[in-house]
Amino acid sequence: MPSYAGPPTAARTGDVAGTLKLLAYLALAVILIMLDHRGGWLNQVRRQATLLVQPLWMVAGWPGQMVERISDDAGTLTQLTAENRRLRNDLMLNQARMARLQTLAADNARLRGLLDAADRGKLDVVLSPVLDIDLDPTRQRLVLDAGTRDGVQVGQSVIDAGGLLGQIIAVTPMYANVLLLTDPSHAVPVAVARNGVRLVVYGEGRSDLLRVPSVPLSSDIKVGDVLVTSGLGGRFAPGFPVGTIASLRPDDSRAFLIGEVTPAAQLDRGREVLVLLSQPSPLPGATAFNATTAPAGAAIAIGQGTAAVPAAAPAQKPAAAAPAPAQEPAAAAPTPAKQPQPATTEPRR
Repeated sequence: MPSYAGPPTAARTGDVAGTLKLLAYLALAVILIMLDHRGGWLNQVRRQATLLVQPLWMVAGWPGQMVERISDDAGTLTQLTAENRRLRNDLMLNQARMARLQTLAADNARLRGLLDAADRGKLDVVLSPVLDIDLDPTRQRLVLDAGTRDGVQVGQSVIDAGGLLGQIIAVTPMYANVLLLTDPSHAVPVAVARNGVRLVVYGEGRSDLLRVPSVPLSSDIKVGDVLVTSGLGGRFAPGFPVGTIASLRPDDSRAFLIGEVTPAAQLDRGREVLVLLSQPSPLPGATAFNATTAPAGAAIAIGQGTAAVPAAAPAQKPAAAAPAPAQEPAAAAPTPAKQPQPATTEPRR
């Protein structure tokens, strides 16, 4: 048998070299561990390496950050758009509610004014809504939601919180037609509240204008005087405001004045009016006003011209204050004793 030759020499040399390298690495690792434990060199190296690598990390994170930001912006924009739309709808709804509340407040104030006017004058009235209005220059009418079932009759006066509106000219069981003061065919006997001068106001076909023709130049009438119903003719109760004199100008003949009157009532607005079911009792001021007479021979304005007040007119005041037995001879007096009265009244219109 051949003798044992053993491992080759080159293989043993390689194993020795590998073992030496391993030992050297182990020794180096032990040295580094000891140095890092005592001086912290590796930590400083890691910090420096982190600083050098940090820009690369930032560059590498930009795409993700951009995508996330775009997604957030898109979501925020969508949310803001929806919230803006909701807030805009809420604003429009609140504005509509505010407008309705303002309208209700105005209606409440107007109704309160009507009721206050009725309570102050102790008037027997019925509150009626306005169904239709016709303000044609040749036809000034109102249609009311009240008729004979509510006690409305032809000839009754219609007022609002400002003053006289007109009179009932036609009535059905459910509806009533009102002839406004501004109708060209309408005329109202009035008097100046300041001094008692009697006039007649005519409609002009305009809701903001009335006319007083043939005012004598000697009449004590001024711009700003308030005109009220005089009660002559028996159709309208005395004391209701009709309007205010806005201007005075001479007519073509230069013998009379023509007055323009601003109506006291709101003829072109308002949705409710008051219908007088019965003639109210005369107010104290109106009674004193109607009892006021001019001296004998003085001229007062009646209708289109003037008329002289007879000397017997002042005697009406003491007769009113006389006791009841003294009135019997006056009632039994002949017809000539009553002639002065038609001279101070206007014909029924």
